[in-house]
Amino acid sequence: MIIGLDDTDSKEGMCTTYLAAVLIEKLKAFGRVEGYPLLIRLNPNIIYKTRGNAALAIPIDMNRSDDAGPIKKMVIDTIEEMAVFSAQNTNPGVVFIEGSSDGMKNDLARFSLRAVQDVLEISEAEELLLRHRISHKGFKNGRGLIGALAAAGFALTGLPDITYELIAYREKKRWGTPRSIDEDSVWKAAAQPDTWDTVDYENRRIVFAPHSPDPILFGIRGKSELAVRRAFSFIKSEPLERYVVYMTNQNTDMHLVNGKISEVLDFCSYILEGTVTKPPRTMEGGYVIIEIHDTTSAIECVAFEPTKGFRNIIRQLQVGDEVTVYGSVKEGTLNLEKLKLEALNQNEIKNPLCCKKRMKSMGRAQGFRCEKCGARAKEQVIESIKRTISTGFYEVPPSARRHLSKPLARFQGHSEASFCAH
Repeated sequence: MIIGLDDTDSKEGMCTTYLAAVLIEKLKAFGRVEGYPLLIRLNPNIIYKTRGNAALAIPIDMNRSDDAGPIKKMVIDTIEEMAVFSAQNTNPGVVFIEGSSDGMKNDLARFSLRAVQDVLEISEAEELLLRHRISHKGFKNGRGLIGALAAAGFALTGLPDITYELIAYREKKRWGTPRSIDEDSVWKAAAQPDTWDTVDYENRRIVFAPHSPDPILFGIRGKSELAVRRAFSFIKSEPLERYVVYMTNQNTDMHLVNGKISEVLDFCSYILEGTVTKPPRTMEGGYVIIEIHDTTSAIECVAFEPTKGFRNIIRQLQVGDEVTVYGSVKEGTLNLEKLKLEALNQNEIKNPLCCKKRMKSMGRAQGFRCEKCGARAKEQVIESIKRTISTGFYEVPPSARRHLSKPLARFQGHSEASFCAH
């Protein structure tokens, strides 16, 4: 059986991963978890999400076939006991897959990927659940059925790229209080190979622990279970209630779709190639905007204040630079997550130089004249310019990184300790 669940948390507390962790312990009475529980990040742009838009799936090898009924009752009872039903955007859903066909696998593979890259309606999940006779239960408006079915679908069909996260949970009596974690131990953990986003080296910040009043103490992300457990062994903190190692699609760029600028839609995420058409502008509030175009259209791309030093990279771009941008579209603007500078414009068009000063334009199509000696020129000139920026990848710091965004450490095989962003 594969159990998928979603949307049991709220912005004020609780966490769907914690509910899954509790279920994993309870399920031991009925069998064993087969492989790893899955933590699936869905489309990060959905307006109904609480925080990270995570859905969970737990594959269980049951001791006996007649355990299915008691398992379903136990799971539903646990959701009814723990989910934050009072929150407006909390609409839990749970599904139980008990066998599959090729048709079901094909349908769920498409549905699950769309849940990460697109915007789905509740009715689409309900239609698939009925078509394949998948046991399920939705609470309130049932929106959680979308994520529950998507996570279960990935557990059934597999993920094209995987990472791991060890999530440690707090004792319930400590929820809502300041977290107690030894900072020196965190920096030691971050120095271990094949992990990332434990700390933000550029801004000297610890980023693996949330600040919300939920049950999570911290999460360590990495390439393998061995890597996250090794880093975990260095952490000194308040007592844990429990911890779980999840297989995830985090930090894989699964949300991004290659596209043309004319094709982009709000609430979706893209990889777009283009040429800078307007110089960077720093706006009130500290965010920086550039405009790029391809053969189909143009789009503004923005680096917000939380991206810190990444904005300085954007400020160094010039008209004519060729770039590939990565990010999500909202209100027709792409919010930058990464940028690859493909080619630098090494030339600049300027007025001719005379008497150590630039000539002045005499008007449209009338050429240029030196104000000192009166010399004239017909056209502007192209001059080579020295650039202080190099081609290559640039990314936002870990403190501003989205759950799904793939860090450059994964592109280039660097450890967190040795990798320097930009």
